[in-house]
Amino acid sequence: MTPRAMTATADRAQAVLDPVYWDYFAGGAGDERTLRANEEAYARRRIVPRVLRGVGERDLRTTLFGTELTLPVLIAPTAFHRLAHPEGEAGTAAAAAGAGTVMVVSSAATQPIEEIAATGAALWFQLYPQPDAAFQEHLIRRAERAGCRALVVTVDSPVFGLRDRDSRHGFTELPAGYACENMRDAAGRVRDIAMDAALSWDHVDRIRAATDLPILLKGVLHPGDAELAAAHGVAGLIVSNHGGRQLDGAIAALDALPAVAAATALPVLVDGGVRRGTDVLVALALGATAVLIGRPVVYALATGGRRGVRELLETVRTELDHVLALAGARRPADLTPDLVA
Repeated sequence: MTPRAMTATADRAQAVLDPVYWDYFAGGAGDERTLRANEEAYARRRIVPRVLRGVGERDLRTTLFGTELTLPVLIAPTAFHRLAHPEGEAGTAAAAAGAGTVMVVSSAATQPIEEIAATGAALWFQLYPQPDAAFQEHLIRRAERAGCRALVVTVDSPVFGLRDRDSRHGFTELPAGYACENMRDAAGRVRDIAMDAALSWDHVDRIRAATDLPILLKGVLHPGDAELAAAHGVAGLIVSNHGGRQLDGAIAALDALPAVAAATALPVLVDGGVRRGTDVLVALALGATAVLIGRPVVYALATGGRRGVRELLETVRTELDHVLALAGARRPADLTPDLVA
């Protein structure tokens, strides 16, 4: 996949997907201001390269919670991959394994975590805090048994976002033959993902007490919350506005990143709006340890299955390697805020 082809992937995905499913994947909350702002935040930045640094061959590797990644780009948790392509989440995971990176598996995956883990991919599991403590612990144990290496706890969803595109289509449940397979309880019954308006740090403490896995909080935008996280045993943060799918009008993830990164010594990742290798460089320079990519992965899956996702990841790798050289950096850790204007 060439850089130009990567830019066109969304158009090709729209052409092959059912319009209802396209709007589900592509849409955001409300007027989609935050959805647009995520990409616009990268468009506003410019790289200020250093020269004559003799960077030589670049090294894109990074290590997160004991797992070495061949590039600082992970696959973000996104729902319903089988609606995009029959290979589903297992196809996405196989691509992640081939590229040497981590896939974060959604609670709303349409294939079970055990089947996804059978691909051999390095996996983290995304969890919405559930008000039923026993069921929540069941989900955690299942992720642990499948070999997941971290829990990504989504904390920006005390209630469900108002998504006008889905409302217009009446898209409120999966079609027959599909289910949120990772939401099955011990009896095999599929539970609804429960949003809890009482969501608080107490919920994080209960999850922390239930597992030895590293916990990352996904959905942090305010530096005050970053300061609190370490005291609650959190291992890392993901600066995210849920891809613009929760609070319309929320700050763009990239705009929130520098203050969050400055407020904590924890590893900070970011998602939302990352579309090119240059975007990855900008995010790393502004304080991210790594980035996560969501919608482009689903679009690549829709148009090419696991091979399409692998090509996407390799395109991002090639672009990042190239722009590192042009910016005067050998490793992601060499990137600093003064390289971005």
